[in-house]
Amino acid sequence: MKQATIFSLSLFLLLWSTTLAISPAPAAAPKAPAAKTPHTPKAAAPSPKPLVPTLPQSPDSPDSVPDDITRILKKAKMFSTLIRLLKTTEIINNVNSQLITAKTGGITILAPDDSAFSNLKAGFLNSLNEGQKIELVQFHILPEYVSSSNFDSLSNPVQTVAGKDPVRLPLNVNALGNSVNISTGVVNATILGVVYSDNKLGIYHVDKVLLPLDFFVTNKAPALAPTSLAKAPKAAKENSSDDDQEETNQDHNKSGALSLSRTKLMSLGIALVAMATMWS
Repeated sequence: MKQATIFSLSLFLLLWSTTLAISPAPAAAPKAPAAKTPHTPKAAAPSPKPLVPTLPQSPDSPDSVPDDITRILKKAKMFSTLIRLLKTTEIINNVNSQLITAKTGGITILAPDDSAFSNLKAGFLNSLNEGQKIELVQFHILPEYVSSSNFDSLSNPVQTVAGKDPVRLPLNVNALGNSVNISTGVVNATILGVVYSDNKLGIYHVDKVLLPLDFFVTNKAPALAPTSLAKAPKAAKENSSDDDQEETNQDHNKSGALSLSRTKLMSLGIALVAMATMWS
């Protein structure tokens, strides 16, 4: 009886341990997902700082279309004299056409305000002929677009629509810090601000009228290099003296011949008188 009890207990323990061995272990609790480090966007490179500030009355906007410069200048309300010159010289038509048709390049206008024109000598504009007025307006236009941060990249002398002549039409730009200065050999001007700017047209407000040096320098004809012809007048003078001497000698000869003829006539007359007296 006792052995049967021990056998039954052993069998129970064996079955219980077997059950524990084959029963599945409880599933492990799911691990919490690792916290993702938020992506920090790289700081964008700062855009070039404009050398000149934008004017408060600048009319530029994303919807602006640079097809009429006078419309842009009128919105600024300080360029009526420049507008009048652009129209009277008919340069405005060429500039507007170029802005509409040109795919590259662009135009930059250095725009003096009405105050700058009023500071000119009284009657100066009226003293200019039509050709000079055209040159004056063209001297304020660069045949390329220059952004407000790229004036320091220009090569002096800067070419204008009037031409690139360092003697007649010098235009030098000096960009330092936030200041852009312009020298023409006659005036020193400063760019005060941006009137309008996009990728084709830049209009910048300047405080003085850019007067070309060509208006104030009288071109003198260069002296001719000495040549053999320069001595011709002296030779002519010598020839003239020889001719005068020869004429003088001829006159003396003629005078001597005339005197001799008169002597012969007198002698002949005396002989005739003597013969007449003898015959009588």
